[in-house]
Amino acid sequence: MITNVPHRGCVLTKYEDGLRQALDRVGRIPRPGPEFTPPFELPAPSAALDEFFAVADPRFAELGTVGRSRLVLLDLMGNPATRTVKTLASLVIVARAVLHTERTGEPVMIVTPSSANKATALRDAVLRAYRSGLSDPDRLRIVTVVPEAARPKLWSSPMSEDPALAERNPMCVLAPGGPGVKPLARQVADTVAAELAARTGFRLWHTLDLVNYQGADAVRAFAERAELPQAPGVTRAHAHAVSSAFGLLGHHFGTTLLPEQPSGPQYFLVQHMATPDMVLSLYDTTAPEYRFDPATGLHHQHADPHYPTTTFDPAEDLEPTFYTRSPATSPAMNRLIRTRGGGGVVVSRYECLARYGEIRALLAGTDVDLPADPGELREWSLVMALTGVLTGIERGLLDTDEVVVHGSGSYGVGDFTPVPDGRLRRIADAEQLRQAVLAAATARTP
Repeated sequence: MITNVPHRGCVLTKYEDGLRQALDRVGRIPRPGPEFTPPFELPAPSAALDEFFAVADPRFAELGTVGRSRLVLLDLMGNPATRTVKTLASLVIVARAVLHTERTGEPVMIVTPSSANKATALRDAVLRAYRSGLSDPDRLRIVTVVPEAARPKLWSSPMSEDPALAERNPMCVLAPGGPGVKPLARQVADTVAAELAARTGFRLWHTLDLVNYQGADAVRAFAERAELPQAPGVTRAHAHAVSSAFGLLGHHFGTTLLPEQPSGPQYFLVQHMATPDMVLSLYDTTAPEYRFDPATGLHHQHADPHYPTTTFDPAEDLEPTFYTRSPATSPAMNRLIRTRGGGGVVVSRYECLARYGEIRALLAGTDVDLPADPGELREWSLVMALTGVLTGIERGLLDTDEVVVHGSGSYGVGDFTPVPDGRLRRIADAEQLRQAVLAAATARTP
């Protein structure tokens, strides 16, 4: 009944027309305010652009059957320099900046907050633009700001190892306390953009807006329709470890650009205990109370099936990647799930560890290689997603013929070298971030 899934294909090779169409559609969405935004277009086709996008290669892999559900991995982690889903959107963002400079001659300074992975991916995309010849440090630079907790997850690359590139593209680490990286970056972007343009000519682009990711994330739907078409009468859910669910909203957007199918996708959210807001919003509930068992040192609850029955700590922060509280995307996601079906679940470190061996076995036939020792894992997104799917199936929260698991991140200590402390720029407030932005823009290219 089901054939093997085709394996891979570079985005520009297979989905360029769809990606350009998606960007055009997103670009028509009205946005308030005069904030600088490059055109929602890609540069003209070229060998350099092909080289630049070569690492964006959505891949599908069979994971077997659990209960009655066929599990398929949508592997969005193929870039060996990042191992996360952030690669494609980052490439699109940087390509748009390149196009702006081509058309106007104005250089672009990208400024973005991140919990780690987006910073790594955007810096890698800027580096790829340099290496492919699409841009250079005179025309394109980036300032990223991450919380202190992200430090062990920051990937070293020539952007931090080369002193000249590091000076022009600083990785800023925000000290604990005070505002988070998102409001801090927003404040600095609002207050320094005019000064930056007047003093240096650089246009500041604060890239956090959902629309900057929507077009790229639509490619997931294009890849699914081309390589994993949904058979008539078959129900399918898309499961994703999420903070704001940009990826699932982007997938849904992509489906609206394709011929409609009789059975639309369902969506299943997986979150961790530090930021469970989307699941709580979906079910209009609050977190359950846990009972501590002094004999085992564990906490238990059995009142809410959408929450872990067992955890080491009800206040644990399993994966700092997911740090957004009360995301503005919850209402849109709630409407989709309540209309189309799906659900959500919160998982704990205890549950992820209990299923770790089972998950390694499921992934054995894929390109994802989990470390044998879970203590070496530095990115838990994929393990979280699969734990949530297995738990959801077991508890009857997820009941479809097929589940497509969006693999958004997985890497261990053997996959990367952390950025040395000496290559990070420590900041404590908005003024220090402002100074970092101005210093990056005024640094001269050797």
